[in-house]
Amino acid sequence: MQRQTLRNSFLLLLTAAIWGTSFVAQSVGMETVNPLVFNGTRSILATVFLMIVMLIRMKKAPELRVRLRQGRRIHLTGGIVCGILLFAASTIQSYGIKYTTAGKSGFITAFYVVLVPVISMLFGKKVSRTIWLAILLAVGGLYLICINESFTINRGDLLTMVCAVFFSFHILTIDHYTDQVDGIAMSCIQFLTVSVISVILMILFVHPDFRAVRDAWLPIGYAGIFSCGIAYTLQVVAQKGIHPAVASLLMSMESCISVLAGWLILHQAMSARELAGCGLMFAAIVLADVLPAVIHQKSDLQNVEPVG
Repeated sequence: MQRQTLRNSFLLLLTAAIWGTSFVAQSVGMETVNPLVFNGTRSILATVFLMIVMLIRMKKAPELRVRLRQGRRIHLTGGIVCGILLFAASTIQSYGIKYTTAGKSGFITAFYVVLVPVISMLFGKKVSRTIWLAILLAVGGLYLICINESFTINRGDLLTMVCAVFFSFHILTIDHYTDQVDGIAMSCIQFLTVSVISVILMILFVHPDFRAVRDAWLPIGYAGIFSCGIAYTLQVVAQKGIHPAVASLLMSMESCISVLAGWLILHQAMSARELAGCGLMFAAIVLADVLPAVIHQKSDLQNVEPVG
C-alpha cells in the first residue's frame, strides 16, 4: 500500500511537471501562431488522444459502453459546459502569456486554488478563517509579482488573473459533475467542445497560416498530447488512494515548475520582488489546500468511537 502511495505521488508530481513546462510550450507557441490557432490545434490533438484511450478502455471493459450510453445526457451537458469554460480560460491565458513570462503566468494562474472557495460562497458554502488568511497572502503575492514601482499592472498579468477566475468556475463545474460521469469520457467531450469553438472563431477572425502551425508543431504537440491528454490521464489514475489535499498540493507544484522551466529553457529571470511574491503565492496555495483538510481529518479521527 505504501509503495502504491509513493508511486501515485510520483505520478502526480510528473503531472505537475508536464503542466508546469507547458507554460513554456505556450510561450514559445505564441511567437509563431495566434492563441486561437494554438488552443484549437492542441485541443484537437487532446480529443483524438482521449478518444483512443476511451476506445481501448471500452474494448477491455464492454460494460463501460453501456454506462456511457445510459448517462449520455449528463456527459454531454457536463462536457460542453466545462469545454466552454476551459476555452475561455485557456484562450485568455494564451493571450496573456504573450505579454508576461511563463513563470509569472504559472503562479498567477495558480490563484484559482484560493479563488475556488471564495466563489463557492455564492452557492452558500462557508469559508474558514484559514482560507481568508490564504486569500490575503495570495493578494500580497500577486501585488509583488504584478504591480511595479509605478503602481501599474502588466497587460499579460491582468489577463492571466482573469483566466484564473474562469479556471475557478471550471474547477467548480467539474466538482459538480465528477460523481455522475466518467472523467475521461467527459474530458474528451470537453476538449471536443474547445476544438469546435476554437476552429469556428479562428476561421471567422484569424485565417490561420498552416505553415506557422507546421513551424510550431513541437509546442503544439507537447501542449496537446502531453499537457492535455497524458497529464489529465495521469491525474485520474494517480489520485486513487491519495488524500485530496495532498494531491492538489502536489499538482499545484506546476506553478513552481513553470518558473524553473522559464528560467532554464527561456532564460526568463525574475526579480527578488517577484520571487518574494511567488513565495507568498505558494504559501497561500499550501494554506488553502493542506491545512483545512488536515484539521478536518484530525476532527474525524477524534470523533471515531473505539470498538469494543
